[in-house]
Amino acid sequence: MIEQRATEDRRRAPAALDEARLRQQAIGVRLRQMFDEVVSEPVPDEFLAILRQADKKSAENG
Repeated sequence: MIEQRATEDRRRAPAALDEARLRQQAIGVRLRQMFDEVVSEPVPDEFLAILRQADKKSAENG
C-alpha cells in the first residue's frame, strides 16, 4: 500500500511540474504581450512637456 502510493506520487510529480511550467510559460507570454502594448502607446504631450522643461533646467544648471 505504501509503495503503491509512493509510485503514484512519483507519477504525479512530473505532471505537476509540467503543469507549473505551462502556467509560467503562459504568464510569460501574456506579460510580454502587455509590455509590448504599453511600449507601443504614444507618450502624452503633457509628459513630453515636463521632460523638455527638465532638460532645459538641466542644461542651464549643467
